[in-house]
Amino acid sequence: MNVAVREPRADAAQRLTIVDCDIHPNPRSPDEVRQFLPQRWQRHSAVFGNLSREMYSDTIGYPRMAPAISRGDAWPPGGGPPGSDLEFMRRQHLDPNGVEIGNLIPLTTRGPDQRNLDYAAALCTALNDWQLEYWLRKEPRLRGSVMVPAEDPAAAVAEIERRADDPLFVQVLLPPRTGEPLGRRRYRPTLAAAAAANRPVAIHVGGQGGHCVTSTGWPSYYIEEHHSNVQTMQSLLTSLVVEGVFEDIPGLRIVLIESGFAWVPPLCWRLDSQWKRFREEVPHLKLLPSEYVRRSVWFTTQPLDEPERPRDLIDVVSWLGLDRLLLSTDYPHWDYDDPRQVFGGILNAREKAQVYRDNAKAFYGY
Repeated sequence: MNVAVREPRADAAQRLTIVDCDIHPNPRSPDEVRQFLPQRWQRHSAVFGNLSREMYSDTIGYPRMAPAISRGDAWPPGGGPPGSDLEFMRRQHLDPNGVEIGNLIPLTTRGPDQRNLDYAAALCTALNDWQLEYWLRKEPRLRGSVMVPAEDPAAAVAEIERRADDPLFVQVLLPPRTGEPLGRRRYRPTLAAAAAANRPVAIHVGGQGGHCVTSTGWPSYYIEEHHSNVQTMQSLLTSLVVEGVFEDIPGLRIVLIESGFAWVPPLCWRLDSQWKRFREEVPHLKLLPSEYVRRSVWFTTQPLDEPERPRDLIDVVSWLGLDRLLLSTDYPHWDYDDPRQVFGGILNAREKAQVYRDNAKAFYGY
């Protein structure tokens, strides 16, 4: 559902500049991205289209996730879907909210999810070229994410290396619902290449892994599927830790986007307890699981958990460390978090500046 939001004001004296780590751009039409494909894959796109591991194929649109998953007021007046008009994005989000830097998270065309791996690689390259041409070179506040075909590590490494010297691409984007748990060795070359390029790996909720989103079968209601996004993040974080990824690649940095963070402490408490009991099974883990998480993993604020007593969040933040949190709004989606309301009044001015801006600047080297 859509809720009314206050009209943003562009009064610089009343706002704090922010780094928004989750902005979703869209092409105005499929041709915007398709033009960057080689001729073979342009024809493939036009004739055969996508073949992804899609679930709920008949229930993607309204009312399940609102039209285009977006706010009702996010449709550009000149036409096109939400997130497709840079000038409108400037007027509605970048300028009034004081966005000093915004990280793009493209979710369109499902490049990483394609079953045809050659097409997936070509589509990811095209999406990266599209980010450059339509967004990054036109708006100095925006930064891009390197899209890679998750199930083809060799092609993913090649794409990371292709973008490694471009400062406009600040992270490597992977889907959480991969063919196997992300800590498995088949994905290690991609993660190692990101670390070698000094790029964090961003993992945004969603994706089409082809597997059921629960452990016992397909759910009956969208609320169950939507909630499973957090379960997916718990599973992939457990896999990364227990499979020894952070031990093998100590320079790897992970940021989990749009999955909240209140679930992290209890997961780590349980993993620590299990590790103490079963550490003989995983001798490659030299540290407590929670120590790997605290050393190598960051989280974004959206969607912010809202307990009945707002200050209960302070205990969670204290365990994580305030420096582990990065601001995200999810613009222009329907569950957008207005940066003027994130955390309500439970952070003081210094803490707010840290979460809204300074943590991301330190993390990305801005």
